[in-house]
Amino acid sequence: MLKRSFLPLVNANTKTLILGSLPGDKSLEQNEYYAHPQNRFWKVIRHLYNSPDAANYADKVNLLVDNGIGLWDVCAEASRPGSMDLAIKDESPNPIIALLEANPRIKLVVFNGQKAHSLYLKYFEKKENITYICLPSTSPANAKTNLEKLILHWQAIISD
Repeated sequence: MLKRSFLPLVNANTKTLILGSLPGDKSLEQNEYYAHPQNRFWKVIRHLYNSPDAANYADKVNLLVDNGIGLWDVCAEASRPGSMDLAIKDESPNPIIALLEANPRIKLVVFNGQKAHSLYLKYFEKKENITYICLPSTSPANAKTNLEKLILHWQAIISD
């Protein structure tokens, strides 16, 4: 089944870009990044920025925007039954380099998991003026890393 990513969530103040692989079925169904209730992405972000539970998706997005964080996916589209990253095939990448060049304030690119990182390396070279970090996936499929460990790893995205 062919699946497509969302538009990038970036603006002129974005300093950090978090890249996933491709939205899962629940995210596509709800048209929201990280919509699966067991994905820990929003819990990690709320913890890092000492924010209460968001009432809605707009509040979640505002938390990112207020902290200079953008979201996108490495894959523009791919064939994938279900939501598992291991099942991604026949992918085509988003124009990430063009996005980075159009947004020169982005100085940190964070990969939400190994699959996003490996897909990026398959299609792009790292830019010299940008720091790249691969962090453990917030996906429920990454059961070996509990929430507390995720929070510790993800503290790397906090900028001064």
